[in-house]
Amino acid sequence: MAVLAALPEALASAVHDGDSVAMEGFTHLIPHAAAHELIRQGRKDLTLIRMTPDVIYDQLIGAGCAAKLVFSWGGNPGVGSLHRLRDAVEHGWPRDLSIEEHSHAGMVNRYVAGASGLPFAVLRGYAGTDLVDVTDSIAPITCPFTGERLTAVSALNPDVAVIHAQRADRDGNVQLWGIVGAQKEAVLAADRAVATVEEVVDELAPVPGAILLPHWAVDWVCEVPGGAFPSYAAGYTERDNDFYMAWDAVSRDREAFLAWIGANLLGDR
Repeated sequence: MAVLAALPEALASAVHDGDSVAMEGFTHLIPHAAAHELIRQGRKDLTLIRMTPDVIYDQLIGAGCAAKLVFSWGGNPGVGSLHRLRDAVEHGWPRDLSIEEHSHAGMVNRYVAGASGLPFAVLRGYAGTDLVDVTDSIAPITCPFTGERLTAVSALNPDVAVIHAQRADRDGNVQLWGIVGAQKEAVLAADRAVATVEEVVDELAPVPGAILLPHWAVDWVCEVPGGAFPSYAAGYTERDNDFYMAWDAVSRDREAFLAWIGANLLGDR
């Protein structure tokens, strides 16, 4: 049964140093407010999992929260590189960061296997790449029925999944719609789940194509209006394209990044 809670209390209970944390959301519904709270709480040694690490993980990595990144694409959407990610990988600042790279299909299949209670998933992927040679969670496999050579990927079961959604009711059922990624799969694969939402309502009105995460799949629900900023929540907020453009300059320089973190997240404490 999901508990309605304030975001700081929910994340303090859900996420511990050294945990593996999947913060999913594709194009929109990216849980930035939750990431900012993890930075404020000073979480360390996290394994960050995400299909498309963008600004949200650039900030967490630059703040020193991450020891490892499991991902399938990384960049500032529509702008360019993630400079805090690059600095960590190339120069070990603010600390060394190990990486585990997959394809989008591989990541989704890993979540699905984890949610299904299976040890691995099988797909026709990674042909022609060298990822199988450098990634322990990818392995060739032969179909026992046809003899076809396929690829297996190990299941993903994060300690914690964190998502943002449009609405939840007071029982903790969570409703999201629009462009969605692997939120459902990540929540069902994780040991613990936190959902931030634009609003908590008495009743969830039907929305065409909406995904409903039942209260038994989510542990904490937090009402956080604007919790996806600078991404957006369809039907509630709009994407701040100027922020993504401005982030490129901020993230290129270590001192500028630290100043931004201090002024916007830590209150220069």
